[in-house]
Amino acid sequence: MKTFLRCGQLFTGQEDEAVKSAALVFDEEGRLIYAGPEKGAPKQGKSDRAIDHSGHFVMPGLIDVHTHLAYGNAKTEEDIDLYSPLEFRALRGMFFAQKVAAAGYTAICSPGDAGQISLSIRDAINAGLFDGPRVMAAGPYITSHQGLTDWYPTWIGAPETSIGKLVRSLDEAVQEIRRQVKNGVDCVKIAMDGIQRRPDGELIAAFTQEECDAMAREIRRMGKKSVVHAGGREATLYSARAGIDLIFHAFDLDDECIAAMKKTGSMISPTLTQPKNIVEFTQPHEPAGQKGRVSFVERRYKIGCDNLKKAVKAGIPFLTGTDSGFAVTPYGEWHARELELFVDDLGFSKAGALRAATEVNSRFMSRGDEIGVLEPGRFADFIAWDGSPLADIAILQDKTRLRGVYKAGKELKITDRPYDPRKVTDFSLSNWTDLYTQERVAELRGTRRRLEAAE
Repeated sequence: MKTFLRCGQLFTGQEDEAVKSAALVFDEEGRLIYAGPEKGAPKQGKSDRAIDHSGHFVMPGLIDVHTHLAYGNAKTEEDIDLYSPLEFRALRGMFFAQKVAAAGYTAICSPGDAGQISLSIRDAINAGLFDGPRVMAAGPYITSHQGLTDWYPTWIGAPETSIGKLVRSLDEAVQEIRRQVKNGVDCVKIAMDGIQRRPDGELIAAFTQEECDAMAREIRRMGKKSVVHAGGREATLYSARAGIDLIFHAFDLDDECIAAMKKTGSMISPTLTQPKNIVEFTQPHEPAGQKGRVSFVERRYKIGCDNLKKAVKAGIPFLTGTDSGFAVTPYGEWHARELELFVDDLGFSKAGALRAATEVNSRFMSRGDEIGVLEPGRFADFIAWDGSPLADIAILQDKTRLRGVYKAGKELKITDRPYDPRKVTDFSLSNWTDLYTQERVAELRGTRRRLEAAE
């Protein structure tokens, strides 16, 4: 039995235009047999199934290459690393993976999570125990004493429940790569950005060029993809020279970095949504709104976009990812904002942004030659929208206009269930946000009196 699906418009991911009055035909295994104009489709048999999306825009399922399933919409690093067991985080991650799928994302990469959380979610979905997106899974970030995710003082160390794995030598790094590969990861993430800066303000990479080369070589030898967190110039350059498959952020890249990327084939996922949301959503009273952090992020975002536009012009492949999993980037809410920012802040066309989130993203994903494009032989992973994102890219953020999410031809019908974040993520203890000195109490009481008088 085959399934025939009528499309008002069909965007395959290979071209910049949509085909009007089109059709998809796929088999019982969810593999596409035909994708194109309806008049050219094979003849429908009596036992074949029909689905009507003739009033909708049909396109490949979206892909987000930067969604951390273990984070739980966290507000603090301690909530990510410490205040819930790995088992609970895995169950929570499955719940949130379904939120992502319900927003039109049929595949994600979870690049760096504690323990084997993302691997377990991936395997449970693949086993058919739960509906959810395709998951490309990583283990903990590989980090050094200068790297991202080694947050805690040396007298505490790196907890086993952390999203980072601290290595103290190149030998330890290689052994950690082999351990993760044995556990079944699809990709390995390295925290290439450091926390120390030179006098001129430039970030110092957390690993040397030689160390990065060796880790990238071992990941490649093991048949896995490599991913790095690298915002600073030095970390970005080392990663590009080493041929890292995917570089997150790269805000401080320069011409030397771009030349290295062109030589080795490294790709960029700038992850614009998270910093943009920090700038636009952070409230003044929040810790993230104090000590000039928002203004720093805003300046860095502008500089980053100016630099990244050079890489776009040079033809470096750009992938869409959002760093979902923080309180400022909740699961299922802002994934498609990345496409809008590609258009508004990097100069992509709307079709270019759609292709970045489908065909280009699929080049990195596990079994990427089977998803991301609607063509014969690939899986029938597609979504249907009321309205065309080629006319208005922002409609992809309006879930009320989403008319269907299909993975391998099967419609995913996931109930939108609300949840209480205080029972899901907000476990870090914080009784006060102020220091109540005599001076501060007098100030607050004076403010209260002035407000009461005004009333």
